[in-house]
Amino acid sequence: MARRIAIVEDEAAIRENYADVLRKQGYEVQTFPNRREAMKAFDLRLPNLAIIDIGLENEIDGGFTLCQSLRSMSETLPIIFLTARDNDFDTVSGLRMGADDYLTKDISLPHLSARIAALFRRQDALNQPTSPENLLQRDKLQLDIGRLTVQWDGKAVPLTVTEFWMVHALVKFPGHVKSRQVLMQESKIFVDGSTITSHVKRIRKKFLQVDTQFDCIETVYGMGYRWNIPPGAEGSGD
Repeated sequence: MARRIAIVEDEAAIRENYADVLRKQGYEVQTFPNRREAMKAFDLRLPNLAIIDIGLENEIDGGFTLCQSLRSMSETLPIIFLTARDNDFDTVSGLRMGADDYLTKDISLPHLSARIAALFRRQDALNQPTSPENLLQRDKLQLDIGRLTVQWDGKAVPLTVTEFWMVHALVKFPGHVKSRQVLMQESKIFVDGSTITSHVKRIRKKFLQVDTQFDCIETVYGMGYRWNIPPGAEGSGD
């Protein structure tokens, strides 16, 4: 049965362009120009994934309100913000409201499709038992590559798909510096360097909420970032 994707976007040309591409990939797509029409449909039946712009017609932050409403209706529904607004405040606000990812409209359609597929894969995998060959262990960190989930010292760290792949890029080779360009490529996003910086800040904050002593991500000025494992700690897995 085809997965149902809802696109809430007030610019008709953009909305239909995304819808056309996703329909060709076998998804069933509903489109809405504003929050009111979207909510009317969602009250009857939730989609399997929602792609939402922040500014919706006369509501500057209508997408944020819609995200909150959707999240109160379902804790697990994948939600992606796809917006022209790429400032740090909006990104943080969107993720705080429960979105699974925050992408800017300059993302290519193949990358958007890959991100959607990754979210569906994560949702499917959450119902499956953990497979040992999918686990990557680095001291207190455990990445489940099949389920795209992260634990630190046994506690879940709620990373978005983008953040998961950035952490994965860093921890594959602890101590190796990864440039912003490499982090972009490995997390399958193409944004400016300041947006990568914002992602890294949010990743740090999420780990610090779980462990106030967390300090494994080091900024190497002018070069990028690296994952440091404390002396004597062992990393295992590949």
